[in-house]
Amino acid sequence: MSNDDITLTAGDAEVDVLPGNGGRVGGLRVGGTELLRQGERFGCFPMVPWCGRIRDGRFLDGAVVRQMPLNAPPNAIHGTARDGAWRVARVADGEAVITYDLVEPWPYPGRVTQVVALTPDSLSLTMSVETYEASFPAQIGWHPWFNRNLGGEGAQDVRLDFSPAWQEERGDDHLPTGNRVEPKPGPWDDCFGMPGGVDVTLTWPGQLELKVSSREEWVVVYDEQEAAVCVEPQTGPPNGLNTLPRLVTPLEPLEATTVWSWRRL
Repeated sequence: MSNDDITLTAGDAEVDVLPGNGGRVGGLRVGGTELLRQGERFGCFPMVPWCGRIRDGRFLDGAVVRQMPLNAPPNAIHGTARDGAWRVARVADGEAVITYDLVEPWPYPGRVTQVVALTPDSLSLTMSVETYEASFPAQIGWHPWFNRNLGGEGAQDVRLDFSPAWQEERGDDHLPTGNRVEPKPGPWDDCFGMPGGVDVTLTWPGQLELKVSSREEWVVVYDEQEAAVCVEPQTGPPNGLNTLPRLVTPLEPLEATTVWSWRRL
């Protein structure tokens, strides 16, 4: 199948899937209201095979040092799959499946599969990384840009509600220091631990409540810019290829899911 854009509909919800643009979700509309920022930084992109920053772009694979391009100098950020064209595997009622084969600069062969599933009141994103050859460390995550304000007369900015067990202390280089601290008030560009699973509620007062959930225990919250708020469930912390590697093996793929569920207010 071609990698043309896909729009799924369910009830009054619509989601755009853009295989040719890094496998990202381009937009999510509920009752005609766009929830995801549009423009230069838009939608929700997959972070794979790593999430957030890798210190100096380097990680260890056994005794071998691997170097990734420094696309956020002096670090490498957010994986490689968001820069590639994905393929459409299938589109069915309310569901699209897209795939991406890992290529240079990532040094290991592997395949990423993403399933986008829409119902009238939820969007489910599931991603897996599998290999048939060498094992390698990897991470999975999603980076949505939720609109801070949905517009309309008297519209109020979104409120964030979550109760993390800890916050990863952030160094001057924006990377976790390895210390866990009491959660601090925002604004944030920070990683939090939620051992019971990611559970973050975004409320646009009088308009919509949206819950971001995942069985993973790591979430980065980024709200240091004017137009959008990012709530990013992921399988490990930033720099996690070094500090908390999860191995993809021929017998054991890495898989994660996030669900966004909403209700009108």
